[in-house]
Amino acid sequence: MKSVLISALVAAGVMASAPAFANKDLATKSGCMACHAADKKLVGPAYQEVAKKYKAADEAMLADKVRKGGKGVWGQIPMPPNAAVKDEDLKTLIKWILAGAK
Repeated sequence: MKSVLISALVAAGVMASAPAFANKDLATKSGCMACHAADKKLVGPAYQEVAKKYKAADEAMLADKVRKGGKGVWGQIPMPPNAAVKDEDLKTLIKWILAGAK
């Protein structure tokens, strides 16, 4: 019984120290889901469409686009700058989006 408790505590510690996994919750917390959805166009494009258009080599460009905002790629409605999203969260979100936002 004691070894089970120790194993559970170790596992909890590992999970608590692991970096946050990108998911819909992180995108919602960061304000992304107000304009985007995984599988359908809202104000902005569906993340699955973004994943079809861009690849991992485009991560830096996408991060810059999210930070500074922009328009013209997906239509004339501009995406506002998102400077408040932490760098680590932004990288994680972009990887999640490029993986199909699943």
